[in-house]
Amino acid sequence: MQRSEDNVSNQQSGLDIITDPDAFLALRDEWNALWSKADGRHHQAFAICWQGWNQVAKTRGRRLHCIVYRENGELVLVWPLVSHRRFACTVLEPLTPGTAEHTSILTANGSSAALDAAWRAATRHCRADIFSIPYVAKDAGLYDLASRHAGLVEARQDISATALLRKEPDWTAYCNTLGTLSKKKPGARERRFEKEGVLEIRTLEAGDTHAHAQWVDWMLARKREWAERAEKDGPWLYSQGYRDFLLSLLDGTQTQPMAIVFVMTLDGMPVAAYIMGFGRTCVNGLVGGYDAKFSRFAPGSIMMERCVKWAWENGMDLDFGVGTEDFKAYWSRGNVLPNTSFQIATTQRGRLAFYAKRLAKKLVDMRAARASASAGKAADKATDKAADNAAAAAQTAHADIADKRPSLAMAQAPELGEA
Repeated sequence: MQRSEDNVSNQQSGLDIITDPDAFLALRDEWNALWSKADGRHHQAFAICWQGWNQVAKTRGRRLHCIVYRENGELVLVWPLVSHRRFACTVLEPLTPGTAEHTSILTANGSSAALDAAWRAATRHCRADIFSIPYVAKDAGLYDLASRHAGLVEARQDISATALLRKEPDWTAYCNTLGTLSKKKPGARERRFEKEGVLEIRTLEAGDTHAHAQWVDWMLARKREWAERAEKDGPWLYSQGYRDFLLSLLDGTQTQPMAIVFVMTLDGMPVAAYIMGFGRTCVNGLVGGYDAKFSRFAPGSIMMERCVKWAWENGMDLDFGVGTEDFKAYWSRGNVLPNTSFQIATTQRGRLAFYAKRLAKKLVDMRAARASASAGKAADKATDKAADNAAAAAQTAHADIADKRPSLAMAQAPELGEA
């Protein structure tokens, strides 16, 4: 455990940076209490962070830096981070299962003192050169701290969408306000697909670990196929750790599961699967996949509609995550929020690394531009040569045709009576 200079003389209050996994595990009960009190999101739950550490981050050689803050002995803030080496630099980033998740700090009362102390600890005391912070919502206190930091070198903009379903008293009335998605109203796609056979959409039992494994493996295989078609490949899709992470979230044999999986079959054959993660009052769409041979029936859209309705029936909002896909804006009724991904250089070495990265990119762009220009000149020369050849060929052909063309005298019609 690394103790920060932000501690006060009363050790019941102050900040710690926990680097020992056993000390991290010991936070479980306090963390769970804070998560419930703070209306925590899925990615902020202890179980999610613990499994993310065990199944993915630890196996990838990450180093733990879990920032915690207490007031009068009570845990009021938790921010789990990890670091790793990238070339000559140490990079600090949020603890995740290897995917890009929202970045937010779990805190009960929004204490500015606790938040400021956590920010100082992350940027000064975790011994990193670069701090990478993906997808920070604009209305978060963390956004202001990151956007004002002197070492900010990159800020990329995105949006995320959330359906505020807890505010909707009636499902039919809610659907009537949505209009159409790709010219289809809610329920229309499912009714069309039902004509093809016996269509079943259900959730798997929390204790059916065998079915979990079968469906997760099937889903990830379909997701990999989609990623190859869309050219959006990611290492997490091929990660055994990520696969095991998903199974741990679904497993309800020992504790309450932290996720639920929806599956779709047609005449008993797998069509689609989708996993949603549990927050305190909001579920998160995590990952899904479908068989491409059913694409014309839009199984992904059918599945999403069922998931939205399930969230509504269970009194939960639904966070669709980051992205500009049409279905996200549709089901959220335009409730989108700007998100920014920050890259911050916290040391001179970090600044030099970003300078070198930009210089390398500039050189690559210059070479590409030169290659394009050279190709253009070569193409122009080839075009000019082809044009010259064509002109010469045309002249030759014209001469040949002229030689063979009958004279006007020969072409005149015969006089009547000579025929």
